[in-house]
Amino acid sequence: MIILGIDPGSHNCGYGILQVENKKVVAAGCDVIKVNPTLPLEKRLNLIFDAITKIIEEYKPDVAAVETIFYGKNIRSAFTLGHARGVILLALAKGELPIAEYSPREVKRSVVGNGNASKEQVQYMVQKILNIQLKPETQDATDALAIALCQFNKEKFRKKIK
Repeated sequence: MIILGIDPGSHNCGYGILQVENKKVVAAGCDVIKVNPTLPLEKRLNLIFDAITKIIEEYKPDVAAVETIFYGKNIRSAFTLGHARGVILLALAKGELPIAEYSPREVKRSVVGNGNASKEQVQYMVQKILNIQLKPETQDATDALAIALCQFNKEKFRKKIK
């Protein structure tokens, strides 16, 4: 099974890939789709859509997990993020992928054990769990791996119940 985790963003959109075999993660990778913030929103959205579509074609994931919107104080940012999530969800739907959505608190609780964990704590735990080294500037990508890990944990739990 291949899990695609996505941390939506209109400037930096992180994605992480987990390859799972026999209830174990055997491979993991991540990166960031960087979009020039000076471009008009519609061009940024098109670039994100195209990039997600290419990732789906390249990795052929079985399921995708996407973080829900974090409600901050800036309503304009929330709307822009909503647009980015919309094109991401559209690309996933066109790729006919099952989609799971998790709040930032759910992801942090699943990976760190604390829904109020910092980005640094999430990155530390992702590195420890997956036994990989990541650079600090890849926090959007690390967050995407955490989202994929959250989906992996949900899948493991579901299969134990059945």
